[in-house]
Amino acid sequence: MEVFGYRKLIAYQKAKEVVKRTYKLLKKFPAEERFAMCDQLRRASVSITSNIAEGITRFSVKDKAHFIEMSYGSLLEVSSQFEIAEELGYITTEDRMSMDNLIEEEARILSGLLNSFKPSTEQKP
Repeated sequence: MEVFGYRKLIAYQKAKEVVKRTYKLLKKFPAEERFAMCDQLRRASVSITSNIAEGITRFSVKDKAHFIEMSYGSLLEVSSQFEIAEELGYITTEDRMSMDNLIEEEARILSGLLNSFKPSTEQKP
């Protein structure tokens, strides 16, 4: 795989959408959250793309899988924080549901990518 081959991955492209939508929604948060939940959401969302990029360039399948699992964890962290943000009234239910749809799509893509690293169970003669 070329050095920047991760950019071609649907998982990476969709993760960038999560980051961009996160940044857009953070503009709705109150100023007092700027250095608390907002910072955490920014770090978690960017971590999704960063771990995909780092993982895909690793040589061992175990390392690749590890970084994709970390991306998945960061994705769910973003989901849980937006759920709390909705309950606190920082974003609307529609905002959260739209983000959940994007997160669910990315979760399926990451799961498929992770499964592609697992060795085949078929025995070859």
